[in-house]
Amino acid sequence: MRIHFTADDLARTTVAATPDPLWEVVLSRFRLRERTQRPTFRPWMEDIRSSPERMSQMKTCARLLDVLAPLGPYWPDFLTPNQSEDGLDSGLDALMSTPRGRLRGELERLALHRRLPGWINNIAVGDVPTLTGMGTAMRAYHEVAIAPYHSLIQAAVAADRAQRGRDLLERGAEGLLAGMSTIMRWKPPVLEVSYDIDSELHLRGRGIKFVPSYFCQRTPVTLADPELPPVLIYPIEERFRWAQATAGGRGMEALLGGTRSAVLLTLASSATTTEVARALQISPASASRHTTVLREAGLIVTCRDGAAVVHTITPLGTALLNGRLPVAS
Repeated sequence: MRIHFTADDLARTTVAATPDPLWEVVLSRFRLRERTQRPTFRPWMEDIRSSPERMSQMKTCARLLDVLAPLGPYWPDFLTPNQSEDGLDSGLDALMSTPRGRLRGELERLALHRRLPGWINNIAVGDVPTLTGMGTAMRAYHEVAIAPYHSLIQAAVAADRAQRGRDLLERGAEGLLAGMSTIMRWKPPVLEVSYDIDSELHLRGRGIKFVPSYFCQRTPVTLADPELPPVLIYPIEERFRWAQATAGGRGMEALLGGTRSAVLLTLASSATTTEVARALQISPASASRHTTVLREAGLIVTCRDGAAVVHTITPLGTALLNGRLPVAS
């Protein structure tokens, strides 16, 4: 896939602060279907599969995704609406209210690649109980397969995003793209990405949002419809996954508490109070209280940028995340 940039596109290129919850649902199901387990995903897989109750809770969504999101060149874009960047609730609301015409068109395209069961017709006509049930199933799956591992996932993603931020600050947007050379090739003004199908994506001044993903593997993925807001879901670097993310994590939770440690993990790359609240699905007031405590402990610093309040982790906070706190002499 070749993504064509203009100067305006480079200026509008951004990196999301957190993974997209619905993309993570779809991509994590791919990981669970794989016969060969990669070492970095094995602890997560084994933990889920060790609980019959969890597996049962995931079953309905798993069956849906096995039909709607097969391993292959296409799955419907309505499974991963743009609104999910604002959180799981927003994404599921958008999915369940997808216009009938879009549902029908995307499912007809899916039918070109595989034979679909009869119950798909209920989705294609926008049957409200069926779409509501789909949303309920995807929420249940997320509660079992994604939410319990939020701190570990966010730590790994934050470490990767911090690297992207350094590339952007030191060398600009072109430095950001060049820094992703392990998964894509920047040949100005075109970004070449290994993909299942040969395609061209012309950004036309819209820019593109890079969304880090814990469960994406090997190559980035994007939406099938080039007219939708451009996004590229990319796999974070392997070194930032489980082995790195778990370093010192349990001790930190015991010291700070689950939510406050998750706030600190989120701030491994700078974020506003609103971004912290959105990432952790807590209220802005709760996010503000936690950042106040972390700031008073010297783990973060806070400054104002216009109307926003931006929090940045300190060297002491980074040391705590890495499990390497200095020893007093």
